[in-house]
Amino acid sequence: MIERSMVKILVLDDESFMLKLLARMLANQGFTSVTLCESGRAALDRVDGVDIRPNLILLDLNMPEMDGIEFVRHLVERNYTGSLILISGEDERMLQTVEKLVQAHKITVLGHIHKPVKPEALSTLLEKWAPSALDSPRTAQKVYGAEEVRAAINNGELVNYYQPKVTVATGKVAGVETLVRWRHPVHGIVPPDQFIGVAEANGLIDDLTRVVLTSALAQAKAWQEAGLTLRVAVNVSMDSLTSLDFLDFVTGLTAKIGVPPQDIVLEVTESQLMGDARIPLEILTRLRLKRFRLSIDDFGTGHSSLAQLRDIPFDELKIDQGFVHRAWTVETLRAMYDASLALARQLGMEVVAEGVEDRDDWDLLLRTGCDLAQGTFISRPMLAADLPGWMEGWQERVRNGFTNDITR
Repeated sequence: MIERSMVKILVLDDESFMLKLLARMLANQGFTSVTLCESGRAALDRVDGVDIRPNLILLDLNMPEMDGIEFVRHLVERNYTGSLILISGEDERMLQTVEKLVQAHKITVLGHIHKPVKPEALSTLLEKWAPSALDSPRTAQKVYGAEEVRAAINNGELVNYYQPKVTVATGKVAGVETLVRWRHPVHGIVPPDQFIGVAEANGLIDDLTRVVLTSALAQAKAWQEAGLTLRVAVNVSMDSLTSLDFLDFVTGLTAKIGVPPQDIVLEVTESQLMGDARIPLEILTRLRLKRFRLSIDDFGTGHSSLAQLRDIPFDELKIDQGFVHRAWTVETLRAMYDASLALARQLGMEVVAEGVEDRDDWDLLLRTGCDLAQGTFISRPMLAADLPGWMEGWQERVRNGFTNDITR
């Protein structure tokens, strides 16, 4: 583990008093290699220095000449690989927005602190930092082409993982969401964000969805025969809903495998605006008539919006993880979470909260009466073979009231 005295920290603030105060707080916590700068220009000179480039920057936002947001843009141009802590007197919503911006630039942001800075708040963020990753170069993400993805689909290289959904009130496992991975013959398990977009952009998403759905329904049948009653959810892009053939495929496959339609949840995602809405509306409405369950995924983001709730007979609303994690402490997130929950209640829909990452997130859902929860606090996605063993462990956690958890 790297000694704190070896960590290079830059503090950028136009107030000399604040600079001295932060330097004292950092020294009290063992960080002694600290550079103080009163302007963005001076700070960038330090960033440009190979031997003196900081591992961590404490950044004030509201400064004359060069504000903190412009400073971040210059960090991006310099391929800065360290971390940031935002320090400002601006309101919570402004700081959250800047955090999102920094994250979009692929720079690690540990969080933000309001002025006047309290030592314990600074300490909490510093504890989140991983010094072992000092100035580690970013690994370029592998970019796959359409032909590679097409071959993966045709060669049976796609494999389904399953993430549990549990009933908040009782802890009972209610179902799973199917999440596809690519078992690459050279690169191992490839996450979906590296190939789903390629499939969507090159007319391959329908073929991919059919492969995923076929495997998921077969697994649902296997669980059914093993005595496990689980709703199995599969993501369906709007791109798959532009042909009536998809309706025949889903209904025919379900009948052939022998899975009750009411145990299948089709989570509808919309990566682009619908053109002619008539065919998607017909397909979704007829699927609902045949007792398949429909879920609006990532509600409140992208094009998953009130218009879709108005036009499509959804049974379930999934509150996006961006409105769930830390909603117990961030007022803006809590307002979005409460509004989504109330809307679903008024429409008679079941509610799933995504992104439940810790005990505090779980407790919020319990207090507010959310129906179902999904996230890493419960479990990460797993192979089907691992589900029975995980269920035993989960039931033990529920019986113990999560007293042995270390996630809080």
